[in-house]
Amino acid sequence: QVQLVESGGGLVQPGGSLRLSCVASGSIFSIKAMGWYRQAPGKERELVVVTTSGGTPNYVDSVKDRFTISRDNTRNTVYLQMNSLKPEDTAVYYCHAIVRQRVTEGFSPYWGQGTQVTVSS
Repeated sequence: QVQLVESGGGLVQPGGSLRLSCVASGSIFSIKAMGWYRQAPGKERELVVVTTSGGTPNYVDSVKDRFTISRDNTRNTVYLQMNSLKPEDTAVYYCHAIVRQRVTEGFSPYWGQGTQVTVSS
């Protein structure tokens, strides 16, 4: 089994910053991609950013130049640095990973439990 555990959410004022972390653990042979999604109240879950090994991160337009994803492959960890936060960034942020547990298996998607980010004065 694979577990994704997020941390770093919280309450921040507009213009502030937060850094989210997500650690993947369990039976992991390789990770194809890691990224972040978010879901605001009353809205569908949307992709924020995804990164693949050796690839260029793909950001949703609304967070470009404000959010930065980074990945530590040695620790199976992905980070999301969020700067210049806006009230419309308020949402539950979910970590997502596409993982191969064994060399004989294919890749499967996994989700974290989510971490709340609230941007408000």
